Amino acid sequence: MYRLRQVAHIVVFLVIITISFNTTYNPFSMESIPSFMQTTKTTDPLYEEIEKQAKAYKEEAVDSYIDDVWKKTPGRNGLEVNIVKSYERMKKKGKYDETLLVYNQIAPKVSLEDLPPSPIYRGNPEKNMVSLLINVSWGTEYVPELLAILKEKKVRANFFIEGKWAKENVELVKMIKSQNHLIGNHAYNHPDMARLSNQEMVEQISQTNDILKAITGNTPTWFAPPSGSYNQHVVDAAHSLKMETILWTVDTIDWKKPTVSVMINRVSSKLHPGATILMHPTASTAAGLSDLIDSVKDKGYKIGTMEQLVSPER
Repeated sequence: MYRLRQVAHIVVFLVIITISFNTTYNPFSMESIPSFMQTTKTTDPLYEEIEKQAKAYKEEAVDSYIDDVWKKTPGRNGLEVNIVKSYERMKKKGKYDETLLVYNQIAPKVSLEDLPPSPIYRGNPEKNMVSLLINVSWGTEYVPELLAILKEKKVRANFFIEGKWAKENVELVKMIKSQNHLIGNHAYNHPDMARLSNQEMVEQISQTNDILKAITGNTPTWFAPPSGSYNQHVVDAAHSLKMETILWTVDTIDWKKPTVSVMINRVSSKLHPGATILMHPTASTAAGLSDLIDSVKDKGYKIGTMEQLVSPER
């Protein structure tokens, strides 16, 4: 019996030594304390008030979908209050303050990439952002002026460039790229895409991609069909090259040489959340772009690239 007790004492001693030298075990960590013994923020009336108010601010995410008219439409992130971070901000003040709430964005379950090939006309109709689409297939004299205005206004636009034009105006393409504008594909020589064979469609797009990549180092992922002429075969051809087909919802009709006031009124009357505004490097656009940007911003809209516009970010 005595020897048995000795063995038991030795075993207990060894267990104690093992625990003492086990740096990964902390008997006093929060994980080792039963939940009923932990003191949490939930006992603070301020924390409980934030929890209560948070329910009113929750917004469900909106999945991307295909609209009957506007086709592929981006989703929009949901919102929920981050209770812990909101509490951390408010506890310094000692009382509930709506302006100090911290939010988490919740991603939609269905993204644009989950949808079948379809053109994109606009951003999410609840997103207060618009995007400028500048299709370039002729002329050079107004491109530097447009770039200067965009730089002054701190606006990034989308330049959809024809392959043939890019090959003849390499330095202008590099200038566009250097100012961090999105560069897209506008086919090689401005054909009526809907009238081409499937092979010709792919050749028009891929040839232009090769030229733009050689100049900028990047392969475009956005395709704007010349004159907006497309059918499902065109969309599928772009999709096969991992590209989205882009159209527009607001047209400046700048090729008709409108006055600045006419062009701005034309855009303002049709402006909406998620709008895509079509223009070209024309004299009318060069003369009116600065005022047009001011008008858009005055209406409470941000201006971003297509990547920003179709993002589910709020």
